[in-house]
Amino acid sequence: MQYHNPVIPGFYPDPSICRNGEDYYLVTSSFEFFPGIPLFHSRNLIEWEQIGHVLTRKRQIMLEHCQPSGGIWAPTIRFYNGRYYVSSTNYSYGGNFIVWTDDIYGEWSDPVWIDQKGIDPSLFFDDDGKVYFSSTYDLPDSQAIGQCEIDIDTGRRLTDTRIVWEGSGGKYPEGPHMYKRGGQYYMLAAEGGTEYGHMVTICRGTSPWGPFENCPYNPILTHRDTKLHHFQAVGHGDIVETETGESWIVFHGIRTSQYMLHHLGRETMLAPLDWREDGWPVVNGGNNILPEMETDRRPVKVQDFHEEDAYAHIREDASGPEDSFEIFFGNGLPQGWIYLRNPDLTLYDFCSRPGCVRLTGCKYSLNDCESPAFIGRRQQHFFVRAQVRADVLPESTEYAAGLTIFHTNEHHYDLMVTERGGKRVVLLRKVVGDMQMEVGCRHFSGEERLYLTVEADKLEYRFSAGVSKAGMEIIGTGRTQLLSTECMPMTFTGCFFGLFAEGGVTVWFDRFQYLPL
Repeated sequence: MQYHNPVIPGFYPDPSICRNGEDYYLVTSSFEFFPGIPLFHSRNLIEWEQIGHVLTRKRQIMLEHCQPSGGIWAPTIRFYNGRYYVSSTNYSYGGNFIVWTDDIYGEWSDPVWIDQKGIDPSLFFDDDGKVYFSSTYDLPDSQAIGQCEIDIDTGRRLTDTRIVWEGSGGKYPEGPHMYKRGGQYYMLAAEGGTEYGHMVTICRGTSPWGPFENCPYNPILTHRDTKLHHFQAVGHGDIVETETGESWIVFHGIRTSQYMLHHLGRETMLAPLDWREDGWPVVNGGNNILPEMETDRRPVKVQDFHEEDAYAHIREDASGPEDSFEIFFGNGLPQGWIYLRNPDLTLYDFCSRPGCVRLTGCKYSLNDCESPAFIGRRQQHFFVRAQVRADVLPESTEYAAGLTIFHTNEHHYDLMVTERGGKRVVLLRKVVGDMQMEVGCRHFSGEERLYLTVEADKLEYRFSAGVSKAGMEIIGTGRTQLLSTECMPMTFTGCFFGLFAEGGVTVWFDRFQYLPL
């Protein structure tokens, strides 16, 4: 059987996975974006469908004034005794917490806060009913994994937090997950930092408190010594066992656009995992992770994708590849789309004009660490075209609306409709660190709706606008390099295609299309 990595492309880092019967559920980090913690479902581990988010209410996910790459970090999902649990960290507000639900398609509880510091929390349910909570533990000059026993209903610590493992020798041991197999307790971790030295390591012991023995084959997964045409920053794994007893590991990695640069974010990947005769795991037979993966295993069951999407009507575009689609905004935010931080929902209207969404600009712009009028979806392909139609008549130079390539408040390219010299114009605004410039100003008379288009490859974004698809004019270009994580203070996120409004302007958007090329 052959399958393709990443199995979930785009900014979906720190994956965690659990199984309930024939169904698999996966969550990833979401940082400053709302709703928080994307939730996916699969029946074969290869084809994944987003079914919602875990954190959908402000009281679950406070993101006020959240800095880029703050917010929600490294969730873990587990299924135990008929209930689903997610543990995570709100790095900007409150620390470590747990939420739960009895209905994976329903609402999740309010946070149960855990009195244990650190990040990347994980839950382990032992056979005797005890529940262990592990996370990072700060030492004077290094980091370790700390653990306590908790009351799963109240979050109360039943023991002191104890250091259980200091890792295999790499920096920043984090992302701990514990498993029990053959009477042994295994602790999986990420080490090396979430950069080019990233790796997955493991240890084991006869008690959940240790002492733990390092695996002699550590790291069991890394690409720290591979050439740059391979995936890089591979790490932060979680293991799942199928109904037939086979093991797989999900983890994240990056695809570089050019030497040592990436802008799509860390993406979710998958590999088979086997157990040696001595009880230690080996990932993908000890081979590197490739875009095209070969395995003699078969999917457990073919995924059923016939469920009606509750948030958006999606149709295949006959003129493009199978995974191209067009979103017609209906009665809510389309699945897979997000806001920046906690949104002011009065700025959005998904209902008044069929097939459209209205955004009303406020006092915040894309340059602020606030919640401007913005909705976006992840860029998941290097070669892609995004297009939207905008109905907007700006009446001031302070008014702007359009289509943005957004990474952070200090790094974004904005194809925007605004006013200059009393005329409606389209121009390209580039914001890179403390530099801002406007290029390619084009005048568009009349009141016709304007098509705004961005076409991307690995190295460049190309922006154009026009009153018809056949009459598009080039506005400008921008290098992907300047929206790359490595050109910023080490962000943990990736690029979005977004719709925005600023300065009190009202804009109606429709016919958004994301077309991989």
